[in-house]
Amino acid sequence: MNVQLFIPCFVDQLYPDTAFNMIKVLEKAGCTVSYNTSQTCCGQPAFNAGFWDEAKAVCSKFIKDFGDADCIVTPSASCAGFVKNYYTKLFENSSLHNQVKDLSKKIFEFSEFLIDIQKVEDVGAVLKGKATYHDSCAALRECKIKEEPRKLLSHVKGLELVEMNDVETCCGFGGTFAVKFEAISVAMGEQKVENALATDADYLISTDLSCLMHLQGYINTKGYKLKTMHIADVLASGW
Repeated sequence: MNVQLFIPCFVDQLYPDTAFNMIKVLEKAGCTVSYNTSQTCCGQPAFNAGFWDEAKAVCSKFIKDFGDADCIVTPSASCAGFVKNYYTKLFENSSLHNQVKDLSKKIFEFSEFLIDIQKVEDVGAVLKGKATYHDSCAALRECKIKEEPRKLLSHVKGLELVEMNDVETCCGFGGTFAVKFEAISVAMGEQKVENALATDADYLISTDLSCLMHLQGYINTKGYKLKTMHIADVLASGW
């Protein structure tokens, strides 16, 4: 399958290795991967902050950049969920309405794509240790992703997956929420990390680096040994 990559802004700037690891896994899964270097942002930050006109300009560029793609894969359920669920609202009754509807059916979060589209569960990954998985709000609620990442992780040789308490509870990041409501955000992050630590896990894994960035910040502040990992980095391990 021919796959177009969408690499979110913060992944491009802060976690480029995850993007390269995703390419590594997709190619092993039989995909031909391409990257449009003119791509920028999906428009979600501006939209969530209430700047809909500015967001629409950014989203229009996204539509132009990816309109001809057969399939779009991203290492972020947050971005995928935004395109799937909010572009139709932003471009309702516009000339781009039908194009946006088509686009929403072609974009997939990485683990969702591997399981539901490519039908691949085992990529030959090896990672020794115990892990627990964090359901991001975007993956769980926006994209309806629950079992896909767990299926992939269950095939990672040497990895024991243990569920934490309140696994579906928000980590507290929420984009600008973490800035506007810092105390609440930190308290929610603390609860998530403490639940992960209670499993004796070595790794805290998720589909969304935005959540993991927030949680790793709290982990570092406390000096805990728990390590956050994006699922693409896990699946690219050991081979």
